[in-house]
Amino acid sequence: MLSTSRLFVLLAIAGTSQAGLAQAGASRPPYDLRQALEDRLIVIERQVVPAAEAMPEANYGYAPQGGAFAGVRTFGEQLKHLAAANWQLGSKALGVDPPSGTHDEEAPPSVRSKAEILDYVRGSFACLHRAAAAIDQQNAMQPIPGLSGTWQRTRLGLIIDALAHSSDHYGQIVEYLRANSIVPPASR
Repeated sequence: MLSTSRLFVLLAIAGTSQAGLAQAGASRPPYDLRQALEDRLIVIERQVVPAAEAMPEANYGYAPQGGAFAGVRTFGEQLKHLAAANWQLGSKALGVDPPSGTHDEEAPPSVRSKAEILDYVRGSFACLHRAAAAIDQQNAMQPIPGLSGTWQRTRLGLIIDALAHSSDHYGQIVEYLRANSIVPPASR
């Protein structure tokens, strides 16, 4: 899992290296915070969505069994949890409500089939892309009324939280795929 402090370092390095390229006459425009967030969102989305597509619908109910695995989320529940958190964090950053029935990092009960889960996951990433696109120098670290915590109450903090959380659950999704003899698409 990518810790928040490491993500800040990576964002800073990415911004510095891209700015250095721009100063050296490279054709890329200067790299900014918004683009750094967008680039990382694209990477995570390109890992999670194909992984979700790779698991057959019949295996969406798979969860490891026995011992320490008692009560863990199924593959489908992992995806719904990841997406619900994305929806909630992105929506808070945008100042809008998440889809009806999304609460406490749980998807609406109506989201059940593989197709419904995939739509919910894709929609959650679209929400995060909109939230990242809305960040600028003036509002990135501006506290959002009604939220508590330190960095978690800013737009930047919410997006970083979503990136870290999605990365964490992607790792679990990979393990579930491999336990079902499926090589994750990003590893092929």
